Amino acid sequence: MEILWPSHGELVFFSEDVNRYPASAFVTDSLGLSPPGTGFRVHVVGSAQLPSASFRLRPNGPVVAVPTTLVKLSISYQDPLTAPLTYAAGSVKWTTTIKRTRRALKEVTTQWVVLSGLKKHGFAGDQAVVNLPVTSGAIFGSGKQEQIPFVTETSRALPDSLVWWRPTDSPGLLTAAVARAATFPELRDRVALLNRVLIVDPRQTEALTVLSRHLYAMVLREAYPFHKLMVNDPALFMVVNEHFWNIYAQSTRMDLSLGMEMGGFDKPTTADYLYRMLSAMQTLAAVRPDQLDNRFRLGVALRWNNDQEPSIETHQSLVKAISAEQKAGRAEALLQLAWSRINKVAWNRILDDSDIRAAYQNADEALVLADLPLDKFMAEYTKAYSLLFTPDRDNQALLERLTEAKRWFAETPGQTPDIWNFFIGAESLKAVLDADPIFQPLLAQADEKKG
Repeated sequence: MEILWPSHGELVFFSEDVNRYPASAFVTDSLGLSPPGTGFRVHVVGSAQLPSASFRLRPNGPVVAVPTTLVKLSISYQDPLTAPLTYAAGSVKWTTTIKRTRRALKEVTTQWVVLSGLKKHGFAGDQAVVNLPVTSGAIFGSGKQEQIPFVTETSRALPDSLVWWRPTDSPGLLTAAVARAATFPELRDRVALLNRVLIVDPRQTEALTVLSRHLYAMVLREAYPFHKLMVNDPALFMVVNEHFWNIYAQSTRMDLSLGMEMGGFDKPTTADYLYRMLSAMQTLAAVRPDQLDNRFRLGVALRWNNDQEPSIETHQSLVKAISAEQKAGRAEALLQLAWSRINKVAWNRILDDSDIRAAYQNADEALVLADLPLDKFMAEYTKAYSLLFTPDRDNQALLERLTEAKRWFAETPGQTPDIWNFFIGAESLKAVLDADPIFQPLLAQADEKKG
């Protein structure tokens, strides 16, 4: 998910110090190309005489010297979306595993070593640029190699001359690129172009929004191969898939924690989508705290990533931000807060944690505010699920809550017996239901419909 645009074209990335590359590397035809214009512009900054370069015309022949000039050229790349990349100035190189910040190069000054007076030594032209010196074989049995030609400078980029694209340089182009990215059919291409925009402007609101939404939708779709449920109602589809990852995040967590690179896979995993969207959501929440839908998804993503306290705090802030008059939004915030608390207790297995009772209260308050059958079902189901982790669990109360949940589920658009079985088949819940005969009528109804 760190791929950059162009995702299928020629991406030039100078991953080493720029002075380690020959000057010609910064003026290849594809750099910064944005048809129909040229990829870059060049203008002369200055020149200076150097000590004469020397070389042999033939092995062990006499050394000849020619006049040498150092010419400095400024290279300006015209398009931030195709300009070459470097690491940001000051990024740590060797002692950290944190991904280093990349930047799109806008300008760089290169120096070129130019030899002249070559015709009199038998060359076809009178001038030549020394791009990369070469070495001869061992001479005079010394084991040393001779540099050809011998010069006091090299053709290279000047590290202190780098200028990177800034957010204010071309804001309209970045906004247009986001709109373009949103239309790409392949997620890989969408992410690549949005990542490129965010390299230029890490706080570009539109790019952060599109990236986080598309990756969140991808994570939801990744749940289908596990539960294999056909869910036709969009609202129920989201609830089913979010619930799958809620339960999964309490147990093995493999697909939510093992990325493509670490696992040696040939394509991104759910964890890769999760990690990338988390950073985008966090930045967007800082830039646009009023964008509440992003904060909803951020809290859920933090929950799936097992960031327990940040997830709870995110949803607590949403509950405070949404007034009681906004019933549907506040009910959703309360339910998400309840599940963030539940996941914390379910993972830690500290059953006297006050968060589990608070989760029940959050869900109970959401039930009062909810209007839609789906929301009322989730409120009752959440109350029932929270009872699993109370130290003095009351199975009769659990049965009552599940019975109410089933009543509201029957009125939910798009509901099917298989989806109901999915909810009551959650691992921790199913273990309790199977162990106590009091739940047999509830399970028998499910088995009857399944049969």
